[in-house]
Amino acid sequence: MKRVFFALIIILSVSSAANAQVFTFGIKAGANINKLTGEAFSDQFSFGYHAGVFGTIGMGKHWAVQPEVLFSQVNIDTASNTNALYNFDPNKLSQIQMSYLSIPVLLEYKLSKSIAIQAGPQYSILLNRDETLVQNGKDAFKFGDFAVLGGVEVKVSSLRIYGRYAVGLSNINNLDNQDQWKSQSIQLGLGLSLF
Repeated sequence: MKRVFFALIIILSVSSAANAQVFTFGIKAGANINKLTGEAFSDQFSFGYHAGVFGTIGMGKHWAVQPEVLFSQVNIDTASNTNALYNFDPNKLSQIQMSYLSIPVLLEYKLSKSIAIQAGPQYSILLNRDETLVQNGKDAFKFGDFAVLGGVEVKVSSLRIYGRYAVGLSNINNLDNQDQWKSQSIQLGLGLSLF
């Protein structure tokens, strides 16, 4: 699955670049509002952040492809019944903090000169996780999360303001198959086109 996803990114980027009319590159940063679904987690959103780079490859008047590479911090609150489910140490598990390298590839449709809607896949690679999560050093979370996301971006000169909603399609529970853990995230942020 990972190889197919990365092959599609490369093919799409190369074919788009060959026909590209406009290319821009920039930096971006913002807030993540995260939630994991599953019995082990509280039914609330918690805050994190993201920062990274983006490129936009124009494909005509209305269409563009925007690949990105983002570092994301995810903070998740666990439910009060977590220790009963998985024998976790409740003193170490009030909040889980994880870092991801996220690679979204968005198809963009320009509604006007300054407003665009975006949608596409995102693959996130788990870089680290709180090593005190599970007794005896078990790995609670899988190393990858595949998601789809959609949102709106507003461009004012070289400034970009965006909001997105991402829904995880992968079960990231690496402990057992009893409970499905899936991610949800709202991203709000600012970007700056450098050229």
